[in-house]
Amino acid sequence: GYHCVECWGGATFDAAVRYLAEDPWERLRKIKSKFKKTKLQMLLRGQNILGYKHYPDDVVRLFVAKAAEYGMDIFRVFDALNDFRNIEIALDEVKKRGKHAQGCICYTTSPIHDIPKYVEMGSQLESMGVDSICIKDMAGIMGPGEAFELVSALKQNVKVPIIIHTHATTGLGPITYTKAVEAGCDCIDTSISSFSNGTSQPPTETMRYALAQLGYESDLNPAQLKVVNDFFKPLRNKYIESGLMDPFVMGVE
Repeated sequence: GYHCVECWGGATFDAAVRYLAEDPWERLRKIKSKFKKTKLQMLLRGQNILGYKHYPDDVVRLFVAKAAEYGMDIFRVFDALNDFRNIEIALDEVKKRGKHAQGCICYTTSPIHDIPKYVEMGSQLESMGVDSICIKDMAGIMGPGEAFELVSALKQNVKVPIIIHTHATTGLGPITYTKAVEAGCDCIDTSISSFSNGTSQPPTETMRYALAQLGYESDLNPAQLKVVNDFFKPLRNKYIESGLMDPFVMGVE
C-alpha cells in the first residue's frame, strides 16, 4: 500500500561501499526484483550525484541513465543550498528516461526564507518540469504551524503534488505531518516503527492510525505493516547489542 519505498541513493550508496563492502548497484537490482507493484525512490544530490563535490554533466547524466535502467522509478533531486542550477541536468535526464522527477525545496529558517520565497521556489521547480515537489526538512526543525502555512501556500500556487519529508530528531515530526496533511499535502515520509524516530522518520503505523482517526484514508494494511516490523525488530536489537547502531540517535535532541 505504500506510494513508494525510498531504498537507494543518498547515504545508502556511501554506506554500502564504505562500510559493508557491497555493490550498491547489485543491491538496487535485487530490491527491484522483489518489488512487483510499489515504485522505488532514490535521493539524488543533483550535480553532486551521491558524493560531496560537483561532477561533470556527462557523469550526472550517465548515473541517472544507469539508475533508471537498473529499476529506479522516482528521483528525489535536491541541492543543499537551494541553487536550482545544480539540479537542472539531473532533472532533465530523469525526464528523458521517462521517470518521475521530484524537485526539492530544502527547508531552513533565515531572514529571507519566508513563505513568499518558498512559493517562488515552488513555482520555479514547476516551471522546470518536475512531476512533484518535496519540502525536505532535513533537520526536523519545521513546526506544525510552519508546515500548515507553507503547504497551504504551495497548494494555492502550484499544481504538482506536494510531499513532506521531515526527521523525528526534534520530536515535532508527527504533529508537523498532521498539520501538513490538513493543509492538503499529498504524501508524507515515514519509517517502520522499529527503525523510526530520532534521526529517522516518524513511525508509519502511528501516523496511519492517527490519520485514520481524523478521517484520512490510506492504502496501508496494518496486518502487513506488522509483518514488516516483526522482521526488523530483532535486527534492531541485534545491531544495538553489537554496537553497530547507537541508540543515542533514536532519541529526541
